[in-house]
Amino acid sequence: MLVVDDEKSITNFLKRGLTYDGYEVIVASDGHEGLTKAREICPDLIVLDIMLPGIDGMEICRRIRRSDDVPILMLTARDEISDRVEGLDCGADDYLVKPFALDELLARIRALLRRRQPERREVLHYADLSLDLSTREAKRGDRSIELTTKEYELLSLLLRHPGRVLTRDFIMERIWGDEFEGLSNVLEVYVRNLRAKLEAGGETRLIHTIRGAGYALKE
Repeated sequence: MLVVDDEKSITNFLKRGLTYDGYEVIVASDGHEGLTKAREICPDLIVLDIMLPGIDGMEICRRIRRSDDVPILMLTARDEISDRVEGLDCGADDYLVKPFALDELLARIRALLRRRQPERREVLHYADLSLDLSTREAKRGDRSIELTTKEYELLSLLLRHPGRVLTRDFIMERIWGDEFEGLSNVLEVYVRNLRAKLEAGGETRLIHTIRGAGYALKE
């Protein structure tokens, strides 16, 4: 994946978040570098800022569209409807206004990649646990498990990082975002409910509390 943005704080934030979610990320800090890398590495998706030194994002998008249908997600601080229309008209597939939540960006990226490969069905597995990301159906062996939206998000986050200890703050920020502040024991409640559903058939525990650190998915 290629990220083109001249704000170092944004590129560092995106590279860290996208890499942690399993993506390989290449960064470019101006328009000329972004266009060159887009042509050289043939990324699966481009996250493209509009306001760039050298060549702006709109022009980069137009030039890429002459020869490539790679999904392009535009980032910008400009939220006027006319700006969004211009971005989409020049060939962007989606448009996200800064500031944005990382979870929303990741969801839009997954949606764009699904459109590019509609035949691909992504199912996450760990031990006898599986989660179909297209249907949001969880299973322990052959037993189906119904999940709420937040339970699904929590389980998918753990399944994307099996064996890793995810801190409480990391989980809260990824799932609750701006609502993070002011929430006290909400994560503990969701972990308890999710464990109850995953272990309802007498199965072994997979979501473990790591004291003083967070939670981990492990046998």
